[in-house]
Amino acid sequence: MQDLPESFGLTYRQLTDVQFQKFSALVYEKAGIYLKPEKKELLNARLGKRLRALGIDSFKEYYEYLMRDASGDELVQMIDVVSTNFTSFFRENSHFDLLVSRVLPEITASDRRQREIRLWSSACSSGEEPYTMAMVVADFLEQHPGWNFRLTATDISTKVLAQAHRGVYPDDRIAKVPPLFLKRYFQKGVGNSAGYVKVKETLRRCVTFSRFNLMHDFPWREELDVIFCRNVMIYFNRETQQQLVAKFHRALVPGGYLFIGHSESITSLKHGFTQVDATAYQKR
Repeated sequence: MQDLPESFGLTYRQLTDVQFQKFSALVYEKAGIYLKPEKKELLNARLGKRLRALGIDSFKEYYEYLMRDASGDELVQMIDVVSTNFTSFFRENSHFDLLVSRVLPEITASDRRQREIRLWSSACSSGEEPYTMAMVVADFLEQHPGWNFRLTATDISTKVLAQAHRGVYPDDRIAKVPPLFLKRYFQKGVGNSAGYVKVKETLRRCVTFSRFNLMHDFPWREELDVIFCRNVMIYFNRETQQQLVAKFHRALVPGGYLFIGHSESITSLKHGFTQVDATAYQKR
């Protein structure tokens, strides 16, 4: 069957190779996400959602719309649909075990004057990761009076941040949450909310959510103790990974910790970290 022209109508949308290159270059420039050529069909499907929402006929017209949008609002919408967000409570649980067995004991045993632990979930998605971090740290600090913590959670996607703020999740998301934490930090839905749980206010106020692009300069005025950046760098090319790891190193206190995803590695990059576990690193 002969290909229909791109302008045939709203029912037909197909990215050309040239258009894919233009959109992937824009995504890389604005979000650091590297889209390999085999992601063309995925990008086609996801951008199609924005074309339908806006009533735009073609990818060419949509790209021009993006370029004209001085507010940047549509760029945010585009990044939302392009970025992949998958997470769960206590995902890659060995990281949280290491927090309790090594990282937090080291910090609380130190003699530093400021008795506040500063943590960052740098690609927090819909909030499961930072809420898990908050549960683990809050539970540990119950045995260490005088210590508190500040946990910042950021993501480039406004869509998932909105869900994180709400703190409402399907029941199947909490399968790995220990019973004690379930009772302490979650409220089970009833009636129309049956099948869902909501994070209690006591936990929600432990986490500060905000939108942040990892490609930008880090805003921290004080050095951090712990950074989680898990399952994000797999979407970046080597150059971007190198830049990001260097920024993480600068943002941490001496002896601070960086956690990355189990499918990731920084061994081929230049960095000032010592590997302390499969995907956990300490700043030298």
